[in-house]
Amino acid sequence: MDMSHLIVVGIGELLWDIFPTGKRAGGAPANFVYHACAQGVQGYAISAVGKDDLGEELLDVLDKNHIRYLCEKVDYPTGQVQVTLTNGQPSYNIVENVAWDHIPLTPQALEIVQHAQAVCFGSLALRNPASRQTILSLLKNTSSQAIRFFDVNLRQHYYSKELIEQLLTYANVFKINDEELAVLSDMFELTGSENEKCQTLLTKYRLRYLVLTAAEKYSVIYGPGEVSRLQTPRVEVADTVGAGDSFSGAFVASILAGKTLRQAHEQAVKTAAFVCTKTGAWPAYH
Repeated sequence: MDMSHLIVVGIGELLWDIFPTGKRAGGAPANFVYHACAQGVQGYAISAVGKDDLGEELLDVLDKNHIRYLCEKVDYPTGQVQVTLTNGQPSYNIVENVAWDHIPLTPQALEIVQHAQAVCFGSLALRNPASRQTILSLLKNTSSQAIRFFDVNLRQHYYSKELIEQLLTYANVFKINDEELAVLSDMFELTGSENEKCQTLLTKYRLRYLVLTAAEKYSVIYGPGEVSRLQTPRVEVADTVGAGDSFSGAFVASILAGKTLRQAHEQAVKTAAFVCTKTGAWPAYH
């Protein structure tokens, strides 16, 4: 099936993940777009880079990976995240007041979200008022028919109950992991079993889908009248950077392609397992 007419947009952080072995392009929305593109859709990253060498290099990497982008050059340094790996599991130190904290609202960005079949966003890129205002404006202009995929992506102290609730009003798909569900359970006073908590969120916020991932254990996707639960495949893990974003990109592209919830879930799990066997968030698919 030709999916090149389908437009998928990732809005938010675009940055360099700085590993002990060197730097790699990253940022959850950009990772999402990279992996959705690998499934055949047309992807756009909306963000900002600095007027510096790191910004030029980042745009060059997007070009080489055939990712379209609307990335303004702003008077702040290109984003960086110091990544520390412990047994393949990453921890992050996210540099503040960088380019993606100051994403400007442009007519081109407004136009592309109006035509997009799917838009992905998280909580992190709204930590600064400038980008928050831009992202909320873009979400307000996204088609009501589009998949509006909110990957909560809790990082450090850059979130609040108010922000998550605000973003849930724009979302029709919500993705969390098991650790984030524990945080949200306290925040939103969710009670009962894991299943009951997820069903509560699905119903309360009128979601099309709720995606719950539990790392190497399992993942569950709650949809309209059905639930798909799959065990995580056993693989030789290089690192898990970008695995969740690859899951999201593959799932959304598969739903847009007309696959069933179960088929889309299987493709998402398969893709994330593949990414775990490679280093960095953007491994080559071929």
